[in-house]
Amino acid sequence: MQWATAISQAARIEDAIDEALDTIAGDLGGREPDLIAAFASPDYVSHASRLPPHVTERHPGAVLIGCSARGVIGGGREIEHERALSLTAAVLPGVTITPFHLEDDAATWRARIGVNPHEARAFVLLPDPLTCPTDALLRWMDQVYPTSTKIGGMASGGTEPGTMTLYAGKNTELGGAVGIALSGNIEVDTIVAQGCRPIGTPVFATRVEKNAIFELDGQPALTVLESLYKQLPTSDQQLFRQSVFIGLVMDREQQQYRHGDFLIRNIIGVQSDMDALMVAADLVDNQVVQFHVLDAETSAADLRHLLASHHGASPHGALLFSCLSRGTGMYGRSDHDSELFRDQFGDVALGGFFCNGEIGPVGGRTWLHSYTSSFGLFRQRDLS
Repeated sequence: MQWATAISQAARIEDAIDEALDTIAGDLGGREPDLIAAFASPDYVSHASRLPPHVTERHPGAVLIGCSARGVIGGGREIEHERALSLTAAVLPGVTITPFHLEDDAATWRARIGVNPHEARAFVLLPDPLTCPTDALLRWMDQVYPTSTKIGGMASGGTEPGTMTLYAGKNTELGGAVGIALSGNIEVDTIVAQGCRPIGTPVFATRVEKNAIFELDGQPALTVLESLYKQLPTSDQQLFRQSVFIGLVMDREQQQYRHGDFLIRNIIGVQSDMDALMVAADLVDNQVVQFHVLDAETSAADLRHLLASHHGASPHGALLFSCLSRGTGMYGRSDHDSELFRDQFGDVALGGFFCNGEIGPVGGRTWLHSYTSSFGLFRQRDLS
């Protein structure tokens, strides 16, 4: 197994493809890739349909997957808000790669994917955020493919349906979701860095209704939140005012809660007359929750910890799906997450893009995240 990645900022999309593929060819030593992942900035959108035929003309045996992206990752760089194309290529001996395109009719998903659940080891998913019911898709995939790893991100760079492009095989799509199923001699490990730090202590959501929390530990939810705020140091109060989140423990049998055990969700509003917090998730009575805050220092420490905690075999290559709110907007400089990855894994090829939402597993289920960096680490299976 061998991976390589490159970025080009050439004005013409054909020139950008050629420049990136030439770099990749040198890194692969002339070996023909089996998979090419392409992420293209909106500057190329008017000519986006030219990308699949130009890539497949040079590498007819490679499966193409990709999408439009507000920012791209590759070749050790992260380029945001500028014209850029990222290509990542992989030589995957013993791996079957099946591309697919899904529309919004769930009844057709199984047939369109066309892969036996007992054979699919992993999926890379790239939905259009404006036309794909991504939450429903992830629930369905966890039911139909329960043992498969799912990783990916939602396309970015557009504001209306039809303004973001998706690539699957030789086709350019303007909606739904594209993806690949990977079977055979491959393993995909995941790192999902949610970037938040807990504040206060875990509490029970003792009265909830769908996504509304009315009571925490038997007290009005807003009263608990206000009391927590008053107990925080000044620095955390400032973070609290900027962005406070709620973490949900997904395993109801769990008694102790560690880093990474929480699914982080936005607090989307309050209903003062009902003392209720509205959150971006449905809850159940007596679910354990804990409030969290987010800042650059916390986010960096979270990612550094998770990368260092990875004890599996070193990957041959990786894909990074990072939130649009990270990058220069969070850290004040480019290449932050890529550099932390390189500090841990060395010169492993890392490609990807900045997403409208990131896909990765937490607590045994696959979720759509925000403010997250979600890594897929690709390696051969240990068949010993």
